[in-house]
Amino acid sequence: MSDKTMTVNTNGNKKKHVSNLNTEKWKENLQACLKNSNFMLGFCMLASICILAVFSEQIAPYNYMEQGVGPRFTAPCAEFWFGTDELGRDMLSRVIWGTQITLWVAFLGATLQLVIGVTVGLICGYFGGWIDRIFSFLTDLTWCIPSTILALAVVTLIGKGLTNTVISIALVAWASYARPVRAKTMSLKSMAFVETGKAFGESSFALMFRYILPNVIPSLIVMVSTTLPSTILSTTTLSFLGLGSQAPSPDWGLALSNGITYIGTAPWLSIFPGIALLYTVMGFSFLGEGIRDVLDPHMKSQ
Repeated sequence: MSDKTMTVNTNGNKKKHVSNLNTEKWKENLQACLKNSNFMLGFCMLASICILAVFSEQIAPYNYMEQGVGPRFTAPCAEFWFGTDELGRDMLSRVIWGTQITLWVAFLGATLQLVIGVTVGLICGYFGGWIDRIFSFLTDLTWCIPSTILALAVVTLIGKGLTNTVISIALVAWASYARPVRAKTMSLKSMAFVETGKAFGESSFALMFRYILPNVIPSLIVMVSTTLPSTILSTTTLSFLGLGSQAPSPDWGLALSNGITYIGTAPWLSIFPGIALLYTVMGFSFLGEGIRDVLDPHMKSQ
């Protein structure tokens, strides 16, 4: 057997061994998650929200825009579990349909924050120098200004609407991803496996996204799971202020804003959307804590 053939076989065996180790590690983490009470509680809570979102049309008694299904301001009763609003719309149906908006906000917000934050963090950590100084200045700038005020300013510039609200929050919150990714990249770029990639002529793009990024993914999972509640709350806050979803959307923030007007005569208009929001945020929080307990080495050591 030639030296070339032996080298190919050796490299193939090494890759297979590394793949098996990664598979075993993920299996171990999954088993640890299933044994974690916070993770399981959060998972069950979010699973129920996802079921409501996917099957809203089948579960909700009425369409969220249908008016006059009952008398105006009907208190919760056997026919209308969550009561009706000022237009005679069923509040239970509107809360159920609102789960779709909440999950869409969580997904879109997390995606935008990840794309911006991870890209900036990798570039700053890998190249350093003046690029790092410029983006670090922008990161510090976004952290100096209160996030809600900065998001309000961005929404004012780009216009009202749920999508614009999520974009504005992502433009404010990306720094929470960029800083940890930058620090991790700086610690990894001088390691042997990255230097080996350089020796084989890999481009900077390949080194960042094929060599360094996979080693940052566990930390990113923890960051996403722990920052999703704040993304949902920030979007709800802007909707509450009239800058997010617009009527007749079943957005929970908009429902809270409308319900404040009738808080003395029809408190259920605000109570039930508020409970739904609290339930969802707590679900993400429990899930995030469970994932952090498993994947974060600092939490493991404690």
